[in-house]
Amino acid sequence: MDELPVVVAGAGPIGLAAAAHLVERGLRPVVLEAGPQAGAAVAQWRHVRLFSRWSELVDPAARRLLEQAGWRAPDPDGYPTGEQWAAEYLVPLAEALGAHVRVNARVVGVARRGRDLVVDAGRDSEPLTVHVEGGERIAARAVIDATGTWGGPNPLGGDGLPATGEREAADRIGYRVPDVVGEQGRYAGRRIAVAGSGHSALTALVALTALAERHPGTKITWLLRRGAVGAVFGGGDADQLPARGALGLRARAAVQAGHVEVVTGFRTAAVERDGERLVLVSEDGHRLDPVDEVVALTGFRPDHSWLSEVRLDLDPVLRAPVRLAPMVDPNAHSCGTVRPHGAEQLRHPEPGVYLVGMKSYGRAPTFLALTGYEQVRSVAAEIAGDHEAAAEVGLTLPETGVCGGSGAFDVEPASPGGCCAAPRVLTLAAPGARP
Repeated sequence: MDELPVVVAGAGPIGLAAAAHLVERGLRPVVLEAGPQAGAAVAQWRHVRLFSRWSELVDPAARRLLEQAGWRAPDPDGYPTGEQWAAEYLVPLAEALGAHVRVNARVVGVARRGRDLVVDAGRDSEPLTVHVEGGERIAARAVIDATGTWGGPNPLGGDGLPATGEREAADRIGYRVPDVVGEQGRYAGRRIAVAGSGHSALTALVALTALAERHPGTKITWLLRRGAVGAVFGGGDADQLPARGALGLRARAAVQAGHVEVVTGFRTAAVERDGERLVLVSEDGHRLDPVDEVVALTGFRPDHSWLSEVRLDLDPVLRAPVRLAPMVDPNAHSCGTVRPHGAEQLRHPEPGVYLVGMKSYGRAPTFLALTGYEQVRSVAAEIAGDHEAAAEVGLTLPETGVCGGSGAFDVEPASPGGCCAAPRVLTLAAPGARP
């Protein structure tokens, strides 16, 4: 099977980095991207600025390939938007990879040739078969799934399933950070509820607050499932990603200034129509005032449906590779305490199948590009037969005050202010002010 290509599903930053490492090792990658361009998912959040500097967003093998093509690297200390990351790095990298990258090519299934899931014989000798939308089949020596989780946003419903009436109200619910400049007419002067406690929610709050300062009729309500605000604003000045720490400080300032109403302990059970507005109802029957728009930023989850005929070993909770899951569990780890990991932690019972990038984290949040780049370096070495290099993983990640420790993910320990408390509206006093 050595003459067969390695199929990489997804031409985002991690998939393209995987291809660059494979090329560097003399292997033949075939990168299949469902979208119309490399970095298609990144381009969809073009208006969002990253927390990481350019120096942390360029894979080393990709850099070497790009520099051979005459690429000029952006300012290493700059913070690109999604649009800039795609246009100035991902698209040129795909061009440098040339015919190895195919767009408008959606992978719809992977199987062992001539064997369904239950057949044991031949799983270590027959090639993998990658099924592409339209009927094409590609025989592969290995498959690297770098499709991410962008296509699988979590619902607004507090129990992980869509709330009653949520699907019917989809025209008024957004599941991405809103583009308040490009969609100003949708949000300016409106009443908006933002649900979520992660960095995406903080980004949305800061952007909507800036919009409210220009359009005073804009009202923002922030819904937290947890019973108390706690460490949701992050590490502030102590965050080793300064832009991420600054975001938390700006969000805190917006709340303290009264631009954002905070409702804690609110787990959405139903979405009801009130004329042209929506009313959100919590699990205990608490009803919010009607809002015009809802922004649900409750995380993402992976889609394993097209991998149903290969043997995966996934953690039952996070849906991450079982060896990796304890290392990324947000109830116990921050994104800065994730130990270095590579092919050994990413392997599955199906030989030659690897889940990398954001998808490897399953439902755990706060994945960093640096993590994915080290993952695919190790996986490429493993596929090439360089087991020593695959095992030598090393990575230093920045620490944060958000994603780690008891209760720092979505649910805080039950207490008078814990996850089981009744919904309540909070007012945060500014530093030095009386409560």
